[in-house]
Amino acid sequence: MKTFNIMLKSINDVKDFVNLVNKYDFDVDLTSGRYIVDAKSIMGIFSLDLSKPIKVETHAENADVFFAEVKTFIVD
Repeated sequence: MKTFNIMLKSINDVKDFVNLVNKYDFDVDLTSGRYIVDAKSIMGIFSLDLSKPIKVETHAENADVFFAEVKTFIVD
């Protein structure tokens, strides 16, 4: 499992992120405050507070390719 933070600043960012996540067969969760949603759910993501960084948890042993693809969304 790998954990990192992302920022989704626009509607296009959300759509692009969901499209990337849906290419993989492992689970990815997003956590914002006390809410946890499936990263493959565009409606779930829009229910989060997108003005703050969102924690991403990948449930895969080797998510290096995924990590490289979402690198543009990653923040510290």
